[in-house]
Amino acid sequence: MNPLLQRISIDPNVCFGKPCIRGTRIWVSLLLDFLANGMTFEEILGEFPQLEVDDIKAAIAYGAEMARERYVEIPVKEAAG
Repeated sequence: MNPLLQRISIDPNVCFGKPCIRGTRIWVSLLLDFLANGMTFEEILGEFPQLEVDDIKAAIAYGAEMARERYVEIPVKEAAG
């Protein structure tokens, strides 16, 4: 597994279980949308100073794995309740 993928988390209690950058509520898909619309890493980091370059790379790596139609094993936290 790509070590960058360890920066991605999936928690059913956070953002409806959408893949996010670990420790944030920033969706992987949001970062991919920004990149697809021409934002640079520097622009994204300016909007989200809590992120690091490797977080953006992790979003790209996750998108690449999904595009290959591979299942990406990301541990899912158990729902509280």
